[in-house]
Amino acid sequence: MIEILRREGVYLWYYFTVQFEQIFPYWVLGIVLGSVISVFGKRNIHDMLTALQGKRLGALGVIPASIIGIASPLSCYGTIPLTASFSEKGIRDDWLAAFMMSSILLNPQLIIYSAALGTTALVVRILTCFFGGALAGFLVRAFYVRKNKSFFQFDSFRELPSDRDTDPNILPRLLKNIWRNVRATGLYFFFGIVLSVLFQRYVPSGLMTYLFGNDEAWGVLMAATIGVPLARSFGGW
Repeated sequence: MIEILRREGVYLWYYFTVQFEQIFPYWVLGIVLGSVISVFGKRNIHDMLTALQGKRLGALGVIPASIIGIASPLSCYGTIPLTASFSEKGIRDDWLAAFMMSSILLNPQLIIYSAALGTTALVVRILTCFFGGALAGFLVRAFYVRKNKSFFQFDSFRELPSDRDTDPNILPRLLKNIWRNVRATGLYFFFGIVLSVLFQRYVPSGLMTYLFGNDEAWGVLMAATIGVPLARSFGGW
């Protein structure tokens, strides 16, 4: 029994260290890059969305709004109160929908993490998140803006802080931002690797083939369904 436990421990530790070494640099780079953008470039990025207000882009405004949302370094917890502040400035609901959806789906940190999956996966993720944000904007425009109806109700969010980078000194501000990102994602990063190791070691490959390989349409639906709670737990910070 002890020999079995020791052997399994060796296997698990090996799988863990291999995956940790592969993913850890992307995690660190994503945190540092995201914090740098948040501290030094976030205001400029958000000013871009405000600047769209004076342009007569119409429905096409959802395209730059979705791109700006992807560039925004805020998590979903910061995106919503920020979107509420944009709404107070008179930004259209369809542009806000595109910005908020793409910002929640993707940000510079997650772009770096996705690079660990390869170029194809990275491009697919960026494009799907962009089109997801743009589609949200077009739908809000079709069913609300064109009918002169309000889509968002931000009354309960207006008092929430949208910016915690308030330290007057740049270096402490950057270090505090990095530490917040580490605290927000570190535990999920660790448990994500642990779950991946357990999955790789103890879930038979034949089971995955049975669930996802026999019927392509059913397999895509199953994978998406399973991915929703996992993405919410490990990537929705």
